[in-house]
Amino acid sequence: MEKRVVITGLGAVTPVGNNVSAMWESIVNGKSGIDYVTKVDKEQFTAKVAAEVKDFDPAAYMEKKEARKMDPFTQYAVAAAKMAVQDANLEITDENASRIGVWIGSGIGGMKTWEEQHSKFLEKGAKRVSPFFVPMMIPDMAAGQVSIQLGAKGINSCTVTACSSGANSIGDAFKAIQRGDADAMITGGTEAPISNMAFAGFTSAKALSTTEDPKKASRPFDKERNGFVMGEGSGILILESLESAKERGADIYAEIVGYGATGDAYHITAPAENGEGAARAMQEAISDANLHSNDIDYVNAHGTSTDLNDKFETQAIKDVFGEKASSLAISSTKSMTGHLLGAAGAIEAIISIKAIIDGIVPPTINYEYPDPECDLDYVPNEARNQEVNAVVSNSLGFGGHNVALVFKKYEA
Repeated sequence: MEKRVVITGLGAVTPVGNNVSAMWESIVNGKSGIDYVTKVDKEQFTAKVAAEVKDFDPAAYMEKKEARKMDPFTQYAVAAAKMAVQDANLEITDENASRIGVWIGSGIGGMKTWEEQHSKFLEKGAKRVSPFFVPMMIPDMAAGQVSIQLGAKGINSCTVTACSSGANSIGDAFKAIQRGDADAMITGGTEAPISNMAFAGFTSAKALSTTEDPKKASRPFDKERNGFVMGEGSGILILESLESAKERGADIYAEIVGYGATGDAYHITAPAENGEGAARAMQEAISDANLHSNDIDYVNAHGTSTDLNDKFETQAIKDVFGEKASSLAISSTKSMTGHLLGAAGAIEAIISIKAIIDGIVPPTINYEYPDPECDLDYVPNEARNQEVNAVVSNSLGFGGHNVALVFKKYEA
């Protein structure tokens, strides 16, 4: 019999707050974390804005000597993981370490490290490249370092599926516990992509918003949207078998009950026509949860503020929910956080769980000009008090990756 899996801990480093409570307060109040980009020279790019992590001190979570051996994407993950483990009151000991795993995704990995070391190679030669270059850069090192820092010796993995990486990792960790391969998993996503090469690549692809006003740049489902805003940070959840959580007397936030993952087999960057793959992922996740589409109260949409994503995700929601789609609460919190790429699904999973706990649906800010092709209820501009029993959270990535997670209110 499949094990029930619950969420017992949460941790976050984000553009709208460096812990879960600060992040959630910003989200509920419609506060944007987007501003003019400072980590690259904005005068070189048509895009001028980003959602940067602010006032983050890695020394608060790790030794300075250790932090110097980590790219920022790993530092964010270690910090968020330590917050989540503390929040869960999860003690990792010699007795349980082999049953506690880590599964943390990243879409890109150590871009800052790659750029710095490549410049050193060109300027000073091969011998000056750091011996830590490879272990600092590779996307799995967030999971590796979290395991080392916390002593978790169970399954240790990293899913790299572009902007679906965090959501895939949570889904994969959920299944590992469900089938009995682990008692608890430290899981989520992390990303620190705000670098010259990433900015250059995404601007060349005309993917980033060129809106001059930072606070208006990310506007999912709005007719004036013109691209996403790059963000950074990490979201980490502690997933645990219900038996383990009960045995420890842990506080339970919610239950994860469904996971759907599909491929578009269509295009390297564009979503499949009418969101066909996204619709199948949602249907799979709802079915996996043994729920019906009518049981879902809220959809935390991928909602990137790009033309094709928002239009086709809207169509996918209509296809899955039918008549209910018009009355279903849907929002894109990327309007405030920007798009955290491989960390987006993890941050949005935490937001979905907080919506269940507090009975608040977060808003889609900057929704000013309705688009006839995006004509659903996107909870415009202000949060809404509403009972939330079950949530679908969507993540879609370059390469045609589609992921949906279903969270529901915990019932003993």
